[in-house]
Amino acid sequence: MTWFRCPETRPWASMRLFCLPHAGGSAVFYRPWAKEAGPAVEVQAVQYPGRADRMADAFVTDAHQLARLVAGAMAPLMDRPAALFGHSMGAVLAYEVARLLEERGAAPVHVFASGARPPDDRGDERVHEKDDDGLVAELAKLGGTDAELLADPEMRELVLPYVRNDFTLIEKYARRPGPPLAAPLTALVGDADPHVDEEKARGWERATSGRFALRVLPGGHFYLADQRSAVLAEILRTLEVPAVR
Repeated sequence: MTWFRCPETRPWASMRLFCLPHAGGSAVFYRPWAKEAGPAVEVQAVQYPGRADRMADAFVTDAHQLARLVAGAMAPLMDRPAALFGHSMGAVLAYEVARLLEERGAAPVHVFASGARPPDDRGDERVHEKDDDGLVAELAKLGGTDAELLADPEMRELVLPYVRNDFTLIEKYARRPGPPLAAPLTALVGDADPHVDEEKARGWERATSGRFALRVLPGGHFYLADQRSAVLAEILRTLEVPAVR
């Protein structure tokens, strides 16, 4: 099973944008981005194992291993400039993938880290240790999953194992020593995010020796659902790609 879902293949696109989902998320989260990104960008969304059409695939329980697998799968798709966008857990994974790509001489042109604390300041949350009700409550607080949906026992049985795996993976993550990224980096955050505030998001500046920018948009942890057009406009402006008229 391939690692990427491409809503619209664009062999003529000048750039690829690789999108990494949040904990409990899947590639479908980024499906609407393809049309709005315009013809010059091909969106490739990562599909983590253990969910959606990869439900039968074994979980990856270590963030560094997952980053290695994603970076390896990207190799055949690096025939044109590539940028990385990750939200929440996906932001830290995008950073680790970018580190690997730089080591391999295939550096991304830009990294976008959304709704996440920086790699060297992860906090001490232990959501993965909560019981099922506690896990559902945390998801409801963040606003990313329909709490009513998870009131259904069958849906819980289907969804909560991979959600718990993702929280375990990211809460046990620790940045390994090494130089900062050379690639420029933009951090994005919602102004009412209960997980990461503007000050914490600014800490991403330590993750790069390249150009850094911070963008604060209205909304909570999943601000980018309501602010998709603004997020994509920021990405296209940063990458100097013409916006769709």
